Amino acid sequence: MGSEVLLMVDALSRDKGVDKEVIFQAIEAALATATRKRHKDEIDARVAVHQDTGEYDTFRRWEVLADDSEEIEFPGRQLALSQARERDPNIEAGEFIEEPLEAVVFGRIAAQAAKQVILQKVREAEREQTVRQYQERKGQMVTGVVKRMERGDVIIDLGDAEALLSKTKMVPREGLRPGDRVRAYLEDVESVPRGPQLFLSRTAPNLLIELFKLEVPEAGEGLIDIHAAARDPGLRAKVAVSTNDPRIDPIGACVGMRGSRVQSVSNELAGERVDIIQWAEDPAQFVINALAPAEVLSIMVDEELNSMDVMVDEMQLSQAIGRGGQNVRLASELTGWELNIMTEEAATTKTTSEAASAVQLFMQQLDVDEEVATILAQEGFTNLDEIAYVPKQELLTVEGFDEGLVDELRNRAHDALLTNAIVVEEKISLAQPDADLLEMEGMDEHTAHLFASHDIKTREELAEQSIDELMEIEGIDDEERMKQLIMTARKPWFENQDEAK
Repeated sequence: MGSEVLLMVDALSRDKGVDKEVIFQAIEAALATATRKRHKDEIDARVAVHQDTGEYDTFRRWEVLADDSEEIEFPGRQLALSQARERDPNIEAGEFIEEPLEAVVFGRIAAQAAKQVILQKVREAEREQTVRQYQERKGQMVTGVVKRMERGDVIIDLGDAEALLSKTKMVPREGLRPGDRVRAYLEDVESVPRGPQLFLSRTAPNLLIELFKLEVPEAGEGLIDIHAAARDPGLRAKVAVSTNDPRIDPIGACVGMRGSRVQSVSNELAGERVDIIQWAEDPAQFVINALAPAEVLSIMVDEELNSMDVMVDEMQLSQAIGRGGQNVRLASELTGWELNIMTEEAATTKTTSEAASAVQLFMQQLDVDEEVATILAQEGFTNLDEIAYVPKQELLTVEGFDEGLVDELRNRAHDALLTNAIVVEEKISLAQPDADLLEMEGMDEHTAHLFASHDIKTREELAEQSIDELMEIEGIDDEERMKQLIMTARKPWFENQDEAK
C-alpha cells in the first residue's frame, strides 16, 4: 500500500506540476476525512504519512479546553483540562491529546476524496502563481487573443490566464471578434474565489505611451522621454516627448520615415489620430506647444487655481478650441492645467471686470479711497489674503507706498479677514438643516449646517446638487466624500424606481 501511495504522489506531482508536499498534505486531509466518516460519533482525526515509505499512521485526537470554559459542546473531540491531565500531566489548554486509531484502507473512496482535495489545492496554487506573475506586470502592456464575448465585454486569452476587457474600456466602434489579436494595458489585478481577475483597458493614455515605446526604439531604450499622453479614444490623442540627446529629434523619431511609426500606433488604436508634442519644462511654453497648430498670442497664469487664460486671435479661436472642445480638452489633460481659451477682446474685458471688482472690494473692506484701491488692483492684487500675507517688502516696492501705509493696509486686511470669518461661522451656526439631512448616513452636524447656510437644507436638495456645485462651497475640500453624500441622498430615487418596475 505504501508503494502505491508514493507512485500516486509522483504521478500527480508530474502531471499537475504541484510540489509533493502539497499532495502529501492533501492525502493526509482526505484520509482524516474518511476516518471521521467511518465513526458514528463526531470525532476528530489526524493522519501522518511517512513520505519515505508511503505508510501512514492514524490518530484520534481531542482538543483540550480550560476548566473554566463553557460546557463541553463536542465531547467526542473535546476534553476539559483536568481530564486531559489524567493522561498527560504536562498538557496545556489549546493543545491536543492523541491516541492511535485503526487506519482506514486507502481505497476507492479515500482516493476519490484525495483527488478532490488535490485538485482544489492545484487550483489555489495556480491562482496564487497567476496573481504573483501579473501583479509584477500591472501597469504594463499585454498581448492576447479575443476568446469570447460576454454581454458586450470581451474575454482576452493571455496564454496562461484570461483577462476582462469591459465594454467601457474598449475603443468606441472597435469591432473585436473571437480570434483577433489585441494589445491592451493591464490596469488592475484582483484575486477572487473563482480565480484571478485581470482587468484590461484599450482607452488608457498609458497604452498609447507603451505602444510608442514598442514602435520607437529610442523611446524603448530611454533616449526619448514620453512625459504624458491624453486621449479621446478612437478619435484623437496627444503625446508629449523630449530628449536630452541633441542628435535626436524626438518628434521626428516618433513620427518615423513617412509617418510609419505613428501610423502603426494609430492602426493599433482603430485609426486614432495622434499629435506628437514637444514637451517643455516651462508650463506656459508646454501649453503653447500642446495647442498647436493654433497660434497663442499671450498667456495669463494663475498658479493658485492651476489655470491659464490663453489669448488667441479671433480667427484662430475655433481651431484652438477644436471640434466639440476636443483640442483644448486634450491639451488640458496633457499639460495638467485648466485652459481658458479667449480672444484678446474677451481677455481685456475680463481683466477690466476683475480689476473693477478688486477696486470695489478694497474700498469696502480696507476702507481706502479709490486711488489706493486702483493702485493695488493695477499691481495685481485681487483679494484680502494677498495683502494680509504677502511679504511686506513686496508691498513696499509699490510706488507711493511707505512703511506706515503698508503696515496699515496689512492690519486692515487681517481685521477684515477675521471679521468675515466670524460672520461666516455665525451664518453657518444659525442655518437650520432639516432633520432628514442631519440624520442622513455619513452626515455630520458641521457639514449639514454648512450646506444649510448655502440653501441646501433637505436631503432632496442635496440630491439635486452636482459635485462641482458642492466643491465651490468654501470649507468643502473632500471631493470623494461629497460624491458619497450625494449618492446617499439619491438612494431613495433608485429605490422608488425599483418599486415602480
